[in-house]
Amino acid sequence: MAVSYSFRNVTKVTTHVLQEMKVKGEKIAMLTAYDFSFARILESTGIDIILVGDSASNVMAGYSSTLPITLNEMIYHASSVVRAVKRALVVVDLPFGTYQGNSKEALNSAIRIMKESGADAVKMEGGKEIIESVDRILSAGIPVMGHLGLTPQSIHKFGTYVVRATTESEAAKLFEDARLLEKSGCFAIVLEKIPAKLGGKVARELKIPLIGIGAGAEVDGQVLVLHDMLGITMEFSPRFLRRYHNLSEEIKGAVDSYISDIKSLNFPNEREQY
Repeated sequence: MAVSYSFRNVTKVTTHVLQEMKVKGEKIAMLTAYDFSFARILESTGIDIILVGDSASNVMAGYSSTLPITLNEMIYHASSVVRAVKRALVVVDLPFGTYQGNSKEALNSAIRIMKESGADAVKMEGGKEIIESVDRILSAGIPVMGHLGLTPQSIHKFGTYVVRATTESEAAKLFEDARLLEKSGCFAIVLEKIPAKLGGKVARELKIPLIGIGAGAEVDGQVLVLHDMLGITMEFSPRFLRRYHNLSEEIKGAVDSYISDIKSLNFPNEREQY
């Protein structure tokens, strides 16, 4: 099967470019990054979107959920990524507690991210319950990506990471929330851990791009956590995750060799000294 890269030569991926990709049927590739070094590698591949996700709370800081990470920490990670990126669209998660229930605080949080990191857009979890915050941020000219289905910031509300929207009522609410986010002006929506048929149905119904993570193959693009797909973190193994590498073992092997060379007086050798 031929791989379509019609938009590979665009100098900057924008929300308009993503919309064109959906219209023309080219899938959107999205990955997370949290630092300059990884972001520079992703940028060199021609990735379409880099998400500075609040998953940094898990993979960078070692917390068991996304809730503890702060706005200041998200801005630090986002700034590091932005310094490495020219082409990809950089989207930053608004962390838990910075937008729920207070639209003025939500706007201030989004403005801080945009001004202090130089990112291109923000992402928010939820539908009808956060729409006032979404509207206020959009009114300031800040692009917003939505996030429906499994919303990790609400883990204590649901108490589990099981597949969402498996009942008719939940699927109907997801559809309603997706339409509401589109109507408000969100440029795209992430759908996480929902039935594949529902993901495809929502993607066909809406005009804006739908990015899936465990939402099937019929959505407009896919996103994974970089550390998961590279095999740096090995504890997390949901069905939707495809591991493209096992960097954890490679890194351990390299470090083992380094330690062995030091202990055996093999490093540094004569060529590695001044």
